[in-house]
Amino acid sequence: MKEQRGITIYFTDGSRISMDFPKQSPSEIGAMMKLNDVLEKRHMLFEADSTLLMVPFENVKYVQIYPAPAEIAGQTYVKGASIRD
Repeated sequence: MKEQRGITIYFTDGSRISMDFPKQSPSEIGAMMKLNDVLEKRHMLFEADSTLLMVPFENVKYVQIYPAPAEIAGQTYVKGASIRD
């Protein structure tokens, strides 16, 4: 389970934080359950550099997660988009 994943969180004040981490769930179903948990609780928790980092959604503009999952069951998921400024 060494596959690397990453996240960049863009905050409403214009700042951002990026983190890399190993794959957290061996199955797609497990990963979907974790996503649903985060969406329901409206905050994200990370262990980073031996500290607990809590990010409430109220301070977040958007989140970029990579690599993109193949599917997200139960969610509207537009694939093949390009970011334009």
